Amino acid sequence: MIEDRRWRALELEALAEASARATLRHLDLDPKAFEISLLACNDARIAALNEDFRGKPQPTNVLSWPSEERGAGKAGQAPALPSEGGDPELGDIAIAYETCAREAEAGGKTLADHASHLIVHAVLHLLGYDHIRDEDATLMEACEVAILGKLGIADPY
Repeated sequence: MIEDRRWRALELEALAEASARATLRHLDLDPKAFEISLLACNDARIAALNEDFRGKPQPTNVLSWPSEERGAGKAGQAPALPSEGGDPELGDIAIAYETCAREAEAGGKTLADHASHLIVHAVLHLLGYDHIRDEDATLMEACEVAILGKLGIADPY
């Protein structure tokens, strides 16, 4: 769902689909077996969502809501991935235009590359990856770098 029309100029639908497919394929999951909902919004909308769900009344670049908890119990361990043939819904993602555009400019990246990175990041969250513990962050970042490399996007870290 594209609420903020500025995302249309970026062709976010195609970019998001490519990013999500690349993430699933990297983890040996069939992209056709799963569904993800995406809300392309602005900072005001994501700030409201961030407050409602995380108690943080400010905008952020991307939020994700996994359909179920998949995180690994042990630090640095890969999460248990969903099985094909089970519930196809992986979860929901919201991405905010202004914050993404600001971050891309500050980092000297194109908005398309930065948005792709954030979608890969969010899909990994839907699959149980996290970055709270250092070991988990190392694992998640390595996955992101590998996936982005397959998309022709430079290491964002």
